[in-house]
Amino acid sequence: MSYNILLCGVGGQGTVLASKLLAASAMENNETVHSAETIGMAQRGGPVSSHVRIGEDVYSPLIPKHSADLLIAFEPSEAVRNLDFLKDGGAVIVNEIPMMPVTESLQPTGYNGREMIRFLKQKIQKLAVVNADELCAPLGSSKFFNVAVLGVALGARFLHFEEETVKNTIAKTVKEKFVESNIKAFEIGKEVGLSMKPDFDALDNVVPKREMTEEERNKIIALEEQIQTAKERRYETKQ
Repeated sequence: MSYNILLCGVGGQGTVLASKLLAASAMENNETVHSAETIGMAQRGGPVSSHVRIGEDVYSPLIPKHSADLLIAFEPSEAVRNLDFLKDGGAVIVNEIPMMPVTESLQPTGYNGREMIRFLKQKIQKLAVVNADELCAPLGSSKFFNVAVLGVALGARFLHFEEETVKNTIAKTVKEKFVESNIKAFEIGKEVGLSMKPDFDALDNVVPKREMTEEERNKIIALEEQIQTAKERRYETKQ
């Protein structure tokens, strides 16, 4: 048996650290782990995805399409972009706050993330939508979201680790002056995940959501193209 986790976002959101914490927690349990990152212009806000595969019967670090048990998305459009990796019945945790391209003020595309969230709600049964700003408000910065979201996943029982295992991994991985804040972020996320767990447990007896129509699919593709164009213009502006 294996358990596949795909994390996705854009450069600067802490996706890679979150994947390292997952991999290290699995190794702390003496489990076999394979991991890999695919990074596109990450320092300039480009897409970042991290693959974490846990289990004995895993022979490649990259998750095949339609095989991810859990998708953790730090940004709405990245969740939709990577949705093909999710297996049937898989779970998604997504931050509803979009990363807005700087060129949005120069040539508005209308992107605000809400269309992506609506699409995910239509498509995904086990979906947890969280607001990074609200989740991390007690910590004073949404930069802790990459650790808080792991707490959400554990609280909702999308991760099989023990709480202390992840906390020990955090203490060993992050800089000493940030350990307390990151553990607090994890605990806050865990409480949010626990509050969602009864709803996810009840979904086992719910009829799966309908497939999206061709019109809906084309609309999402058009939005993705607009977002990509805006991001490319941002890169050109910074050069």
